[in-house]
Amino acid sequence: MSLSDQTHHERYSRHLVLPGFGPEGQQRLLQSRVAVVGAGGLGSPVLHYLAAAGVGRLTIIDFDTVQLSNLQRQVLFDESNIGQNKAKAAAHKISAINPVEVIAISEKLVSANALSFMQGHDLVIDCTDNFATRYLINDACTLLNLPWVYGSVFQYEGQVAVFNWMGSTTYRDLFPEPPSPGVVQNCETAGVLGVLTGIIGSLMASEAIKVLARLEKPLSNTLLIFDSRTNRIDLFPIPDRQARKQVTKLIDYDEYCGTKPPRDMKEVTVEELKHLMDTGADFQLIDVREPHEYDICNLKGELIPQGQVPFNVDKISRDKQVVIHCRSGGRSGTMVNWLEKNHGFTNLYNLKGGILAWADQIDPTVTKY
Repeated sequence: MSLSDQTHHERYSRHLVLPGFGPEGQQRLLQSRVAVVGAGGLGSPVLHYLAAAGVGRLTIIDFDTVQLSNLQRQVLFDESNIGQNKAKAAAHKISAINPVEVIAISEKLVSANALSFMQGHDLVIDCTDNFATRYLINDACTLLNLPWVYGSVFQYEGQVAVFNWMGSTTYRDLFPEPPSPGVVQNCETAGVLGVLTGIIGSLMASEAIKVLARLEKPLSNTLLIFDSRTNRIDLFPIPDRQARKQVTKLIDYDEYCGTKPPRDMKEVTVEELKHLMDTGADFQLIDVREPHEYDICNLKGELIPQGQVPFNVDKISRDKQVVIHCRSGGRSGTMVNWLEKNHGFTNLYNLKGGILAWADQIDPTVTKY
């Protein structure tokens, strides 16, 4: 792309007259290539603003599909997109904003494809919501010597930083080790203020433009934390632990973060659970969701939220069958794995598909969320 086109002069005129930006900064944007991992709550404002700003090529990586619960914050989508792949739906919307080059990759980012997906870009932006993918992005960018913009949101608070910019600190300098499974909740379990994703995503887009257009120094070696309840912004220095020296290859990040369920994990289906209930079998049913989720719908199981399981191991029977469930089977599978590995349980079963499967296959009156 070139600014020689009169249409570009008109479209980007507010950038061209901006002190410190000008035609040089805009030309750098037009020639830049950015990979955005995740097209959800953070990805929506990031993609909106980078496309509008004239980033030459945007690669969108997201394997997930649009759900109704996404629309509270994922403003790229509307009800007509429900069930569609997010990367492809986002690419369609972005192309209508500005005819920049957009590539949609509807695959999950994993160790086997991360280097090939990211290679050839000038910047990577992490708009995901899990630790395994963040460590993967960090390590891939370290190996490729690519800067990347980090953002995360939790309830009313958000974080932003720029890693690996001109030799700056990395994500592993900030978080040398991943947290234990279940200690940190995600947006699905803890909730998030919808507009917060717009605020943090906009800050991420701003940092990306600063890196690409070579404006002021970005948030390198610094973590920004924003509290939407008080509008307070705090900046914290990130210690240089020389963590980049640890990264020599990509690994299995689900296993590294403890979120990979064992292949031989015992499970019961919702039909089998119903049979246990109907026949009055002597078993224990444990719900590891959060209290607000339990209030929406429940199977009358014993509520032990995921983060409280390590402190309530003695409440879990070792003498009879124990069925553990959550919303869709992910959290409960993680806790079955953790309890077996750390406390030697042999009588635990994960409810396949969780309470959503119960609503789909057993009782359609159960509220889905």
